[in-house]
Amino acid sequence: FVDEVNLLATYQWWEGSVYSILAVLAHPLAWSWLLWRRRIKLQRLREFVRSEYDHACLRSCRSRALYEGIKVAATPDLMLAYVDFYLGGDEKRSDLPPRLHQRFPLAMFFGGDGSYIAPLTLHSDNILTSLMSQSVPPTTWYRLVAGVNAHLRLVRRGCLRKTFRPVLRWLESHANRALRNYGLRADLAWFQATACGYHQYGLLICAVDENIDTSTAECQDGRMRADQPSSITRGSSSGFQWEEPLIEHLDRKSEYLSRQKKSYGTILDMGNIQNLEERRDLFFPFSLILHNTKPVGHQDLVGLVISIILLGDFSLVLLTLLQLYSVSMAYIFLVLFILPLGILLPFPAGINALFSHGPRRSAGLARLYALWNINSVVNVVVALICGYVHFKSQSSRSKTLPYLQPWGMDEREWWIFPAGLLLCKCLQSRLINWHVANLEIQDRSLYSTDFDIFWQS
Repeated sequence: FVDEVNLLATYQWWEGSVYSILAVLAHPLAWSWLLWRRRIKLQRLREFVRSEYDHACLRSCRSRALYEGIKVAATPDLMLAYVDFYLGGDEKRSDLPPRLHQRFPLAMFFGGDGSYIAPLTLHSDNILTSLMSQSVPPTTWYRLVAGVNAHLRLVRRGCLRKTFRPVLRWLESHANRALRNYGLRADLAWFQATACGYHQYGLLICAVDENIDTSTAECQDGRMRADQPSSITRGSSSGFQWEEPLIEHLDRKSEYLSRQKKSYGTILDMGNIQNLEERRDLFFPFSLILHNTKPVGHQDLVGLVISIILLGDFSLVLLTLLQLYSVSMAYIFLVLFILPLGILLPFPAGINALFSHGPRRSAGLARLYALWNINSVVNVVVALICGYVHFKSQSSRSKTLPYLQPWGMDEREWWIFPAGLLLCKCLQSRLINWHVANLEIQDRSLYSTDFDIFWQS
């Protein structure tokens, strides 16, 4: 079953090739392509589990006969897929289903990858909420998940050491203070999901009042180390009275610790977070401009300012192209097709994002608009290079042939339109970040530093 699932979920070579080409020529289209392929793979996995797989891995005869008991699902951003197994009712085992405290430590993986288009998220579906409701009231759990997701939005891939610190502080000051009332604790951790070294981040939920004595388990370099309990004394004449309970205690304790070691790679804290490996790609410099931020409010005002700047952006694009047209058609071709039509597409993408209905749909379209906007910076840089090359060539020719006239406006003012356009792009990126945050985070109390205000909202 695992081999079949992995085979269906693996990308083909041509899918990766198309993505690589689009990532260079038109990065927003690359993301749309990747999302489309993920949606198709998820559909194929569901069809395989629903109608093709014989469910031979299940104990229940009823589930195998009816092709029930396995369900494939995924997070909304399609970055994390998971398989749910259901009991068929005829397993004839009294220990099924296990209670929540028998499942600890409970690992909850984050969806997303920490990029602008797919921030890290903790997805809590009905099954997970129902499971956690055995110890935590659903309203408290919903609020906790909302707070975690609000702070995970600010985590940036390539800056994990810096951006994970506020998440760690929030878990200690808000989440664990509330979970302590229910005997639970949440820790940030990374999980080594594959043999190639890929790390998946998530939460590790543990019980703070385990029946198993875990006080001697210490954390060194992010890994668990178990010491012998102090109750063991050598040469005790009464060893026969406590030998059997102690052996049983140690067996249960070693099983508990082995489950913890298998559940995660490292629990992250302020001490070992510096050991995180920062993986940065070619597009990392753009994340310094384009990243998720906290909401600033004034949603209508921010939208109005974006609309005004968007019109100014399109006007400057036309003026820049007209200026280059007065010089050479070759420059027009270079500006338009170094990244194909990248300088023209932000305007329709922005109009589509600003005038769409529904906060979730508008936020998704605004992210694509932000990608097209930052993608067009390359075209603007090409326009600056073309203008500079022509200015230098015109200056050298005017020294030898003084009767030649300048190429448009004053020779030394060639940079005004491209530079103004570049400044406009940077302003738009900042405003789009605020606009997306206002759409996705309606409740600004999620970022409150006051414990009571957060939990009473």
